[in-house]
Amino acid sequence: MAYEGVKYQTIIEDDTIPSGVRIDELRKWCRIFHEKNLAPFYPGGTYGNMSFRVQQGENIFIITAARTSFAEELPPEAFFTVSGVDLEKAIVYASGEKNREPSSETMLHYAIFRERPDVMAILHGHCRAITQNAEKTGIVTTGEFVEPGTTKVVDSILEVLDNHNFIEIKDHGFLSLGKSIDEAGLLAIEMLEKV
Repeated sequence: MAYEGVKYQTIIEDDTIPSGVRIDELRKWCRIFHEKNLAPFYPGGTYGNMSFRVQQGENIFIITAARTSFAEELPPEAFFTVSGVDLEKAIVYASGEKNREPSSETMLHYAIFRERPDVMAILHGHCRAITQNAEKTGIVTTGEFVEPGTTKVVDSILEVLDNHNFIEIKDHGFLSLGKSIDEAGLLAIEMLEKV
């Protein structure tokens, strides 16, 4: 697996960097995912990304930046506020560091938040044990491998999303959803222990 970069256009609306206690919570889970190898390191970053909805009833969310390493303490500029996404045109509207981009899976996070008002946090990781054992342990899995970071991966998730809170993206990685960041993180650990 090699990181292929962002496949959408980013429009940075302003350079305001998000802050707050929930970002510290996201940092904590980035560290845990790194320690448990749920988001492996690659030169220049980590295979994984995390987000949380800013406010119930809105699709504005904070997400980790592309090419972010969970192996280190994430600096403030490692986070973006995403205010909107045009899935048809593959455009992401965000606020944050002008020399960086939101995660390559930002469109996927947006689509899940839009479809599932109950979800407040999404943690995406890559774990060989989960990927290899997903189907035999009953984890909901998308139909076939599709290129990460594209609207095709968004469509494949929406096909199986329903009310499932843990989904394996076929031959790619997993999504853990929750009503809080902690709930999503603990679910990922539970699934790791299960497989």
